Amino acid sequence: MSKPLLLVTFEASPDARSVIESAVGDVGTVTYLADQTSEDRQKALSAAAVLLSRNTAKELEDGEVRFLSDLRLVQYVSAGIDFIPLKQFSSAAAIAANGGGYAEPMAEHALMMALAAYKRLLIEHRKLEAGEFDQFRSNRMLAGATCGVLGFGGIGKATAKLMRSVGMKIHAVNRSGKSDEPVDWIGTENDLSQLLANSDVLVLSLPLTPSTDGLLGRAELETMKADAVLINLARGEILNEGELYTHLQNRPDFTACIDAWWIEPVRHGEFRMDHDFMALPNVIASPHNSATVSGWRNVALRRAVENACIALRGGTPNFLVPPEDRMM
Repeated sequence: MSKPLLLVTFEASPDARSVIESAVGDVGTVTYLADQTSEDRQKALSAAAVLLSRNTAKELEDGEVRFLSDLRLVQYVSAGIDFIPLKQFSSAAAIAANGGGYAEPMAEHALMMALAAYKRLLIEHRKLEAGEFDQFRSNRMLAGATCGVLGFGGIGKATAKLMRSVGMKIHAVNRSGKSDEPVDWIGTENDLSQLLANSDVLVLSLPLTPSTDGLLGRAELETMKADAVLINLARGEILNEGELYTHLQNRPDFTACIDAWWIEPVRHGEFRMDHDFMALPNVIASPHNSATVSGWRNVALRRAVENACIALRGGTPNFLVPPEDRMM
């Protein structure tokens, strides 16, 4: 009996091919779409049990989706796939994101941002540049404070582990209101207001879906503590940009740590902000590079392939994206 086919739709380097093939082992066979002639592409697509993709919109040619007659799963290497047109696939097609693929680097980034905000590092750096030596202005400790995690998947759980290691209490919200990761409190989306009100540091690590688009606006921000720290590792669109900017202007003790922006090069072809966040002293910014860590790309790739292998074995993979969560 022939083994199921994993079809890789992106250009894979020799190093990436080694990772893919070692992860698949004897569970299935691996074919690379980039190696196929035009005629053989159709045959490979028709035979594929699983697609391993970075962005099918760029990697599949017009009309090729119709050849996917034996498909069990489309497995993406990225955790965030809201910018990929998933609705081109049948609603019955299983689609999986690489949930937690980059969790540990992103969790470390969240901890770094929280510490920078609590220790006022950028504020005091700017003061020193101006010749002001403000030695006796108090900063804060994370120990004993509450870290709220909105979106308690792979990234959220990895963040919770690090925050707990410095003495923070962990409050979390996910769809089920349950988790095997230790928490001090956990709720569902219906408990969002409680999470916002209790969080000293709030980390956004949930996917962008039709239900999370614009989830946090003026009312939600005003529910938070006046000196809270908001860290966005997810998607800019989850926050209302203008209302966040106004909130930061009106509450100088509130800090926004922004790694995920509203208009970004990978998803939109350019970087743009409609409000001058960089002029605000209570903003800590990074160019959505929380997952950009040397050597981690292959770690994330292996995790995606391992999830794909569950489908190759006939099981149900993790991190499935239901039809109602597909943005495009």
